[in-house]
Amino acid sequence: MKILLAKHFGTCFGVRDAIAQAEQLAAEAPLTILGELVHNPVVREHLRMQGAREASLDSTDINSRRVMITAHGASDRNRHKWQSAGYDVVDGTCPLVRYAHEQLKLLVAAGYFPIVIGKPGHVEVRGLTEDFANACVVNVEADIFSLPRCDRYGVISQTTQPIERVRSLVEMIRRRNPRAQVRFIDTVCKPTKDRQAALRKLIAEADTIVVVGGRESNNTRQLVATCRASGRRAIHVERAEELDHRDFEKVEIVGLTAGTSTLSETVEAVFKRLQEISSAGKDSAL
Repeated sequence: MKILLAKHFGTCFGVRDAIAQAEQLAAEAPLTILGELVHNPVVREHLRMQGAREASLDSTDINSRRVMITAHGASDRNRHKWQSAGYDVVDGTCPLVRYAHEQLKLLVAAGYFPIVIGKPGHVEVRGLTEDFANACVVNVEADIFSLPRCDRYGVISQTTQPIERVRSLVEMIRRRNPRAQVRFIDTVCKPTKDRQAALRKLIAEADTIVVVGGRESNNTRQLVATCRASGRRAIHVERAEELDHRDFEKVEIVGLTAGTSTLSETVEAVFKRLQEISSAGKDSAL
């Protein structure tokens, strides 16, 4: 079985910086992370071993004086709430998520009705919309029919959405509202675009794609969805131990990629496990 590794995969700079920041803070003093720093159980276990604790953004009773906003960001409302309660708030927001916040604020200030393309309830989407009571989230085409009639729509996206999907929804908004001005600002992050582009190359060559990443990670789930929408079999795992050799009995070429919150050592372990499965299959054929 031939194993192809995607050109772009795994942790992005925003995730790496947030993890390093959390590790340093936890080594200095008690630290509580307000949510999951990144949606990856391996990373969360590692941080717990470093002494970092987790609590909900909506918590009211936390023992540590220092709290940390996750890489997904948070609304100004939540940030001010923690500061007003006397906590030392450290911001671990990815710079590209921060950019999305800034662009949405500019659109609202310019008089545009705010629309965020993304997954409803996702922590990043919550952070983007909570400061704007009338903001709407568009996830599927049906959501567009529920938008209020306006003269001007300002549209941004959750940073981990596939850009082709985002552009398709923006065009649908325009077609649905032909007399309205629709201003779209592309806030999909480059790491997400790079990983989606690299995945498409794997899809053109591989029979099966193994996608490594947290099951609650939006960008990882979007990689899986892209595989399946293209007619390729996708196997989504969080750890190497989840791989079953029986899933690769008739596979000649397997592709390997990972979401932006997946550690390089996890990808290396999965690659090694695939090599073991390939070698075992070769031996059984002799």
